[in-house]
Amino acid sequence: MTFDAGAFRDALGRFPTGVTVVTCRDAEGPLAIVANSFASVSLDPPLVLWSPAKASRRHDAFVAAPRFSIHVIAADDKDEALAFVRDGRAFGPGWETGEDVPVHPGTLARFDCARHAAHDGGDHTIVVGLVTDIHARDGDALIFDRGRYGRFAPEP
Repeated sequence: MTFDAGAFRDALGRFPTGVTVVTCRDAEGPLAIVANSFASVSLDPPLVLWSPAKASRRHDAFVAAPRFSIHVIAADDKDEALAFVRDGRAFGPGWETGEDVPVHPGTLARFDCARHAAHDGGDHTIVVGLVTDIHARDGDALIFDRGRYGRFAPEP
């Protein structure tokens, strides 16, 4: 039996995900990447994971980063977040890019992390972060579903 990678990708697309912007600092300064491969791992200790693609030019910087922040993107912040798809240094107004990891205080939720582990995950690396601080506010998350962006519409 031949495995159909296109069908696999299409089937995975049936699982809606949130959209995150992960930030770190490398030798050149603040850096960001958009990721939808984010999940909780453990409450005690507080661990989360995300998975950058090995083919990404930003992969090595994120895997090596001792600290990073994962920002859960609000539905209203789609354009600002997606600017990082093309340019990992597209920090606009609202971002704080001082000496530490770049953060956006107004994001829907933020998980500040210290790198806990990195594992081979095929064409991705599974990066596990120990959560050192969290921030959250009310609002609707940006959702990615079958190649489209939107927001959750609850049933009446």
